[in-house]
Amino acid sequence: MPDPISWQLALPYLLAALLFGYLLGSIPFGLVVTRLAGLGDVRKIGSGNIGATNVLRTGNKKLAALTLLGDALKGTVAVLLAGLYGPDQAVAAGLGAFLGHLFPVWLGFRGGKGVATYLGVLIAIAWPGALIFAAVWLAIAVITRYSSLSALVAAIAVPVGLYLLDYVQAAELFVLMSVIVFIKHRTNISRLMAGTETRIGGKG
Repeated sequence: MPDPISWQLALPYLLAALLFGYLLGSIPFGLVVTRLAGLGDVRKIGSGNIGATNVLRTGNKKLAALTLLGDALKGTVAVLLAGLYGPDQAVAAGLGAFLGHLFPVWLGFRGGKGVATYLGVLIAIAWPGALIFAAVWLAIAVITRYSSLSALVAAIAVPVGLYLLDYVQAAELFVLMSVIVFIKHRTNISRLMAGTETRIGGKG
């Protein structure tokens, strides 16, 4: 069993890492870049989401790419900086960044669906898992042209792949994060089942 005294000493640092990751993750890059570009509030178009997929519906691919990069990097940076203090702090910060993107305090806890930040955390914690995610996402996207389905299948493949590659702690983290990704995509799942989900490059 873990030493309870050690946990008492470590807990403040883990909470600090979680809070740091949350604050970094809660930066709404999609909203920021579209407003700076004079396109207004991205939450008022398409799905109302602040992520790169919805930013792409503005017709501006550069802004969508910037959003994707920003949302991923905030997860990567949170993990790398907190990781200077230990692997447990890195995991806590990664989870915090992911939750911050999903539930940003600045936007009434209504954020994105977390896929880009999920990938950014994955790159920093276990980069082979990021290769698995990218390969699976691309394969499903090419076959189906559904971004949401690609993300969901990749979110299943990542924890399995990490376990097989013996990244046990990372796999446990991404089991939790993948479950949350599925919960956040519940409306997409309903549309996929109904055949009404928008394909990549589509409108709405």
